[in-house]
Amino acid sequence: MKEPRVTASVTTGRAVRFESSFGGPEALSVREVPVPEAGPGQLRVRVTAAGLNPMDWFMTSDAETAARFGLSLPCGFGTDYAGVVDEVGDGVSRFAVGDRVFGGAMSRAVADYIVVEEAGVIAVGGEAHRTPDGVDDRTAATITIAARTAAAALAVVKPGPDDTVLIGGAGGGVGVFAVQLARLAGARVIGTGSASSADFLRSLGAEPVTYGDGLVDRVRALAPAGVTAAMDLHGTDTAQAARELGVPDERITTIAAQVDGITPANGANTPNTALEEIADLVAAGRLRVPIAATFPVDQIHAAVERQSERHVQGKIVVDL
Repeated sequence: MKEPRVTASVTTGRAVRFESSFGGPEALSVREVPVPEAGPGQLRVRVTAAGLNPMDWFMTSDAETAARFGLSLPCGFGTDYAGVVDEVGDGVSRFAVGDRVFGGAMSRAVADYIVVEEAGVIAVGGEAHRTPDGVDDRTAATITIAARTAAAALAVVKPGPDDTVLIGGAGGGVGVFAVQLARLAGARVIGTGSASSADFLRSLGAEPVTYGDGLVDRVRALAPAGVTAAMDLHGTDTAQAARELGVPDERITTIAAQVDGITPANGANTPNTALEEIADLVAAGRLRVPIAATFPVDQIHAAVERQSERHVQGKIVVDL
């Protein structure tokens, strides 16, 4: 077991917080807060980048929703992070000071320093994984939530070389992983998006189709032999279209809505090994993570506003 070590003493750091109320970007502020210390079984991370996800602003949109997720004021913001271990507590054996790590810490990742459990989970204590060589921190900070969710969706529909998979919301944060993972599994992928996203979807390996009225007819024209599986990464429109196209319920999944008879994908059930395998695919250049924009932490309002736009192609990252 490695001995606990610490870096030079620090006492305060920046953190993005909801102080007096939950709400939209306007309720967020950047504050100087005491730096947490790593206790037994914990490691402190000097965060260098934090990736944003729709769940970040959904969970904190109002007090009632926040309470459903166990959040109360004052509250941090953001879940995905990447950085460097700068302190380890007693009993930590898998990490040492100086290790590059990425992971998730629910509603507290956009901060200079966070403490996570060596053996924790995102919602309870936070988690950490070693960042593979060849993956920069901005990219590492985009992986955890989106890759876990995409892996969970693939685990439901199990795409393979004989499949044509319809993916709704294919250009979003989860979609960029889902499309590429389905292609790596050998499937043909048809991805929904706006007309302006067509080239972006092609760059991921998907055949683009515009969403909205007439989707079923457009998909039939693209795939006259039929669609065999579907992932709805935005709402329910793609799931309903898949049913009209004859896809059985057991090969349809959703991530943002419930549909009777269809199994939703839950990234919390994704094993760590799957997440780490996806990170290795990124390191090997077999899966790429498009970053739509980066913002310094003092522009957190603009970052959240950009992330909440429906047509963002790829991920939004906050630099710390």
